[in-house]
Amino acid sequence: MTDVTVPAGLWSADDEAAISAWLYADGDSVPAGAVIAEIMVEKSSFELIAPASGVLRIAVAAEIPVAQGAIVARIG
Repeated sequence: MTDVTVPAGLWSADDEAAISAWLYADGDSVPAGAVIAEIMVEKSSFELIAPASGVLRIAVAAEIPVAQGAIVARIG
């Protein structure tokens, strides 16, 4: 299993972020390098990229606050 984490250093630690949308569903096969989710911070959006190929297992639902470095999914 490969952890999918929220990249660190994209925004100020004081700002709250959330996954605004998962672009693949739990259980979908994803290719490495694919954009699998969008993270919204204030009025900025960031793409979350699959670090590996495999089956996506979402650990954090959309609209739930996330911290930098948090594991939000696993690919296996």
